[in-house]
Amino acid sequence: MNILVKNLSSGISIVQINDPKTYNSLSFKNLNDLIKVLKKLDQDKKTKVIIIEGAGKGFSAGHNLKEVKGLKVRNKYQRLFNLCSKLMLQIVEGNKPVIAKVHGAAYAAGCQLVASCDLAYSTKDALFATPGVNIGLFCSTPMVAVSRKINKKPMMKMLLTGEPIKANFAKEIGLINDCFSKSKLNNEVLKIAKKIASKSNLTIKIGKRTFYKQLEMPLRKAYAYTSKMMTINMMALDAKEGISAFLEKREPKWKNR
Repeated sequence: MNILVKNLSSGISIVQINDPKTYNSLSFKNLNDLIKVLKKLDQDKKTKVIIIEGAGKGFSAGHNLKEVKGLKVRNKYQRLFNLCSKLMLQIVEGNKPVIAKVHGAAYAAGCQLVASCDLAYSTKDALFATPGVNIGLFCSTPMVAVSRKINKKPMMKMLLTGEPIKANFAKEIGLINDCFSKSKLNNEVLKIAKKIASKSNLTIKIGKRTFYKQLEMPLRKAYAYTSKMMTINMMALDAKEGISAFLEKREPKWKNR
């Protein structure tokens, strides 16, 4: 299995794509294994935050082009791209916050994976690209995730030229949250993850689901929906505990219900 999982005592689970020989490609096997691992962690009560990283020289170069070339028939191509979409939806629709920890290159479906995560941090020398146009294959599925994180003009430039962008520009346009030196990245990502893990699991679950659903709604419908979800959240024990703890100037004791 090329997907390794390390569970930390703080409720943080680190998922590593450990296939450096293919630059952590999103092959059929790696996609299937990632989906299985993320589904399992999503149901694991001990896991509060998930971090995805790559082994070796970089994060992920996207699909394995040798594998893609060998597929040859329409239904096999369709299966691969559907499976990749299933992984991205698992991240977005899952209950747990997912953080991308990026070094080296995150290209094509690898860039899509970064964009699909709730948060993303990288080294200062990391590169991001949707380079499919260079090999005659427009990055149509990667652009779904990336175009929902950045504006149209920089997105179209990435798609039409295939040129990579540097981490500082990726931060500027909203593809990643921040970038750090290689020596600081791990500690900075863990710091963010621990802060999130200290919150109510139930509140985070409700909030994440609500965030993505309201984004696709017209304004009036979004307000109606979020008002309903805030009411549901308010009825939870954790909301009552959180408000009481704030008023009493003490740390909350979450029940996650």
